[in-house]
Amino acid sequence: MTLNRLFIFHALVTLAAGIALVVVPNAIPSTVGVKLDEGQFIIAYLLAGAEFGVAYLSFVATRISDHGARRAIVLSFIVFHMTTAILEVYANLQGLSPLIWANVALRVLISALFTHFGLRQSK
Repeated sequence: MTLNRLFIFHALVTLAAGIALVVVPNAIPSTVGVKLDEGQFIIAYLLAGAEFGVAYLSFVATRISDHGARRAIVLSFIVFHMTTAILEVYANLQGLSPLIWANVALRVLISALFTHFGLRQSK
């Protein structure tokens, strides 16, 4: 795998999550036991907006040749995923859902991949 392939994979996954949050706002939250009422869909829509922004940045990053810019993008993704994982652990300690552990594991994995392909291999 190369960093560009990781960026594309990341973009596709985040784009899919954003679309799911708009089309079926309860689909992702309900996997961890959170039920949004229609009046609360704004929460899913705001999260979808963030997902679309991350997806766009991932796609654009494949065309950036500046090493410093790519490193900043990689570090931003690592910070995003690791802080989200920490916050999910915090939420889970409050009894939200054991299914959150799968998402935490995926976020740690994607952070490790970005560390490997974006920081270590690009030196």
